[in-house]
Amino acid sequence: MELQNVTKITEFTFTGLEANSTQVPFLFIFFLLVYLITIFGNSGMMALVCITPHLQTPMYYFLGSLSMVDLCYSSVITPKMLADLVSRMKSISFIGCALQFFFFAAFAGTESLLLSCMSYDRYVAICHPLHYSSIMTKDKCLWLILVSFSAGFSQSSVQTQCIFSLEFCRLSQLDHFYCDVPPLLKISCSETFHCDMVTIFIICFFGLVSVVNILVSYTLIVSSILRMKSAANRGRAFSTCSSHLTCVCIFYCTVFFIYLRSPSSSFDRQDKMASVFYTVIISMLNPLIYSLRNQEVKKVLHRLTTQCFSTINSTSRC
Repeated sequence: MELQNVTKITEFTFTGLEANSTQVPFLFIFFLLVYLITIFGNSGMMALVCITPHLQTPMYYFLGSLSMVDLCYSSVITPKMLADLVSRMKSISFIGCALQFFFFAAFAGTESLLLSCMSYDRYVAICHPLHYSSIMTKDKCLWLILVSFSAGFSQSSVQTQCIFSLEFCRLSQLDHFYCDVPPLLKISCSETFHCDMVTIFIICFFGLVSVVNILVSYTLIVSSILRMKSAANRGRAFSTCSSHLTCVCIFYCTVFFIYLRSPSSSFDRQDKMASVFYTVIISMLNPLIYSLRNQEVKKVLHRLTTQCFSTINSTSRC
């Protein structure tokens, strides 16, 4: 066997968001504010579910789990991106890159399955309201959440092992702001067909299973809502589902745009902007969408805010 003198890459360098020097301060402040809102929004949603007795129902168990995933998901990418914006050397070690990709892919896969579980929960609540408590038990919710996390981390292990077993011997510059599949495969000096197929299979399997479940659930939901005689009940049912459907559309549109394109397509500025939306903005939007469009959450927030101001006023008088 012929031996090759190959120097393995131990560190990758990001091109980053390719902003000019005048844009950097604005981008840093903007993404820092987005990340802070993400932290407070998702942490606040988890806290509301934990401390409010009447929010401890299946719908809010899933919502609390989604908030936890969004918080972790954003934290895998955003702090490093912020540091790189103000750093001259945008580098990451090989192991660091593998870990970043592993947790990013794990939480992204988990989020897709949780969104699917939430659509099933809404289907049971609207189409079988009398049997809801017997179907969506606490144990069943916990089981669905654990399956979502297990499947998300399992598929991530497969993708990480496949990609980081490739040889990276010529180029070390990733045309991106985090470790992701397209730019990593682009600079590998190994044959990447197998990893391309693994990635497409996993994205299609997870995506299609989730999307089909969501489409079937919402087809049945809409059919059930249209049969309701009361306009008030129809409006309430649509309002309950609209926030979830909004999050689903935003999430899957960006995922499919990034990952289900031709492997030969170049990774350009447009892809980076879609990636920013997918990795940073969505995690901020989810708790905002649910808190602004969910009547129960708004009532709890209003009550807590009122109590907080009452306590402050009482303290100031003393």
